[in-house]
Amino acid sequence: MNLELNQIATIFLAVALLMLGGLLIKKINFLKKFCIPAPVVGGLLFAILVTILRQTGLMKITLDTSLQSLFMLTFFTTVGLGASFKLVKLGGKLLVIYWLACGVLALCQNLIGISLAKVLGIEPLLGIMIGAVSMEGGHGAATAFGGTIEGLGVNSALSVGLAAATFGLIAGGLVGGPTVKYLISKYNLKPTEVDANDEVAAAIDANSASTGINSQKFIAQILIITFCMAAGSYLGELFSSATGFVLPNYVGAMFVAVIVRNIIDKVNKEVIDMTSINLIGDVTLGIFLSMALMSIQLWELTGLALPMVIIVFVQVIFIVLLGIFVLFKLLGKNYDAAVMVGGFTGHGLGATPNAMANMSAITEQFGPSRKAFLVVPIVGAFLIDVFAMPIIIASINLFK
Repeated sequence: MNLELNQIATIFLAVALLMLGGLLIKKINFLKKFCIPAPVVGGLLFAILVTILRQTGLMKITLDTSLQSLFMLTFFTTVGLGASFKLVKLGGKLLVIYWLACGVLALCQNLIGISLAKVLGIEPLLGIMIGAVSMEGGHGAATAFGGTIEGLGVNSALSVGLAAATFGLIAGGLVGGPTVKYLISKYNLKPTEVDANDEVAAAIDANSASTGINSQKFIAQILIITFCMAAGSYLGELFSSATGFVLPNYVGAMFVAVIVRNIIDKVNKEVIDMTSINLIGDVTLGIFLSMALMSIQLWELTGLALPMVIIVFVQVIFIVLLGIFVLFKLLGKNYDAAVMVGGFTGHGLGATPNAMANMSAITEQFGPSRKAFLVVPIVGAFLIDVFAMPIIIASINLFK
């Protein structure tokens, strides 16, 4: 028996699974503790169901996910619109060091993935998918680049990337806290007593402040987002045509959005409403991830499960060692540095929410760290892509 779902039915199913995932997270402590995203929970459950039905010969379910790319493009554009250079400037030296460390991590993750892929006898492009794409990039980048790599003829790329991103997300939650606790205990670290930094607090508040959402303001944000999407997509296509490089359309849209955001800030800071932008971003992220996860073809992973687990395990060991022996020292060997290592582990293996959860758990037990909560979200939310995207794109084009 074959069941084919059209665009509308597929979107409905994606939203339903997103809601189901949210409900399960509230009920199951493990999912909540490790910050597993709702679309991952709901989408994976459906993917498992589809696999069981297919393998038993009961039913084949076909989904029309053609609108997934639209939701993906919208989400990454909202990420670019959140990149305020003023916040970057406030981060100072620590932000630059942390940012550069993320660039080094992306390069090393790709080297590990590609090298081990060759040793284990699998496609190097799959090594990239289990490298910076799924580790530092998380489910969003895995979905975006998975489609790109599948377009180059590697059919299992999306499934491998999403599975690796899920393993990395769980690992980031598992090892982040113990790593920071080790540093705090070994060096007897205490929170530093600092005066309230009104400039930092005011800038962060201004970036998320809103006077309330109304239809006119909301439509204005959609106008800005769609302009960035259109301009970025055209520029990305021109770049690919001129250079021969594979460049996902969302990369161009995201960078156009960064430029637009900071130009608008110079003219009138009240035009951009980050409450509306973040709302649009959250909704589109949830739907496109739900569509991606529920369409994973798990049966394609049968022969790749062991190589994938080995590569992810090495990635986890590497980031812990890098955090303890390199990043911690570069950031000053103090309490703030230790907390930032926890954030680094979280989004270096999963996503920015994972990083925030790691740091929140640490600071609730040992005390606050304002510097960590300024630097990590800024880098994890956008700046990380400035290094990661060129490294990933260059790697893909090298092995395509």
